[in-house]
Amino acid sequence: MDLFDDGPDVPGGAGAPAPSAPLADRMRPTTLDDFVGQEKIVGPGTLLRRAIEGDQVSSIIFWGPPGTGKTTLARIVAEATGSHFAAFSAVLSGVREIRGIVAEAEKRLRYEKRPTILFVDEIHRFNKAQQDAFLPHVESGTITLIGATTENPSFEVNSALLSRCRVFVLDELEPPEIRVIMERALADREHGLASLAPEVEGEAMDFLAQMANGDARVALNALELAVMTAEPDAEGRRLVTVETANEAMQKKSLLYDKDGEGHYNLISALHKSLRGSDAQAGLYWLGRMLYGGEDPLYLARRLIRFASEDIGLADPEALVIANAAKDACHFVGMPECDLALAQAVVYLAAAPKSNALYAAMGKVKRDIREHQALPPPLHIRNAPTRLMKDLGYGAGYGYDHDFPEHIAPQEYLQDNLRGKVYYKAGDLGFEKRISERMAYWEKLRREALKRAAEEAGGGDVEPCGGGESED
Repeated sequence: MDLFDDGPDVPGGAGAPAPSAPLADRMRPTTLDDFVGQEKIVGPGTLLRRAIEGDQVSSIIFWGPPGTGKTTLARIVAEATGSHFAAFSAVLSGVREIRGIVAEAEKRLRYEKRPTILFVDEIHRFNKAQQDAFLPHVESGTITLIGATTENPSFEVNSALLSRCRVFVLDELEPPEIRVIMERALADREHGLASLAPEVEGEAMDFLAQMANGDARVALNALELAVMTAEPDAEGRRLVTVETANEAMQKKSLLYDKDGEGHYNLISALHKSLRGSDAQAGLYWLGRMLYGGEDPLYLARRLIRFASEDIGLADPEALVIANAAKDACHFVGMPECDLALAQAVVYLAAAPKSNALYAAMGKVKRDIREHQALPPPLHIRNAPTRLMKDLGYGAGYGYDHDFPEHIAPQEYLQDNLRGKVYYKAGDLGFEKRISERMAYWEKLRREALKRAAEEAGGGDVEPCGGGESED
């Protein structure tokens, strides 16, 4: 036996769990028939099941939330294919350990004709250079790599390695599936809890299955704690009530990674719920992030962005409300600022919507990229020095307050952009009034330019003077 060998007498090299191991580890299934959930990837006739049963498994990445069976499936693959199973966590191991496992795998394949499955838990924690260490050995067939990750492999796994692996997505387990797993643990005398004579109320089982939030490990850990801490009655039975289960669970397991894909999925859900004017959904996604540990100032910042991007001048008060929520987060912090954020969410969801400002700035950015960056027309340039005035800066500027309706006959864009329309106000909320005002001012400006052209004899309109130039 060597450092990396789990024992020659253990099928697959996986070994049996120690009696002192947590219930979730002791109850880990060893065959696909015992595996609960994930029917879409391991159900009868599925690709992965056919590959396992036909001993044709290639390198795989299992992507899914905690407690959904990633490690268990890797062990089942090793058992079913007769491969040696070597496992380590990317949190605790590095390239040196990889080299040792690969060296043993090469000897095992050469002298025993036995393949090695290398299971890497939390593979996303390896950096790209460390992940490169697997490539030559995966390509040569020395090892079959099975990685497990809770993060999107598109972002976290080296593209070269990802191209050599098949990705299977695991879903959160449904409450009925978690209940099946718990019932097996209660009935199992060798590895489960049956020897403790547990009696768990149906409502308590439903409570644990629901509050586990799709994580079988959370459910089994809470079940074990509830049974172990229940006082045996005169006949030795341990009764677990809803109250006992609640004490064992403490609080619902919220899957929320502030730095991972879950973060971006939830903020996307919040933003799109508000855009769709659904205040109920907006409050829920706000709560999921806020009570999952998100920084309230981050949420306030996103609400401020939303107020301008998706509401804008349809309701100018939206930005005021969102900014006030940000101030509340600064001033009182959590948990008191949750209501200020909730107030902003409901207001933003109920407000009339417009993306006119967002679209306008998109057009501005495009023109800045695509057009020559000419300086402003001379008549609206700043002229703080005599030299600049002598060069014509500010010459002919029309001081608008000196003209009828406070509109001077002059243009404000350079020639290559004259006539451009960036902001087109919508017809909802206050923006309808903005649209009317803008149309009114544009009409007066065109009339003033027309009059100036007529006074100039029909030629090109020159910028009109009239009043002091004020910057």
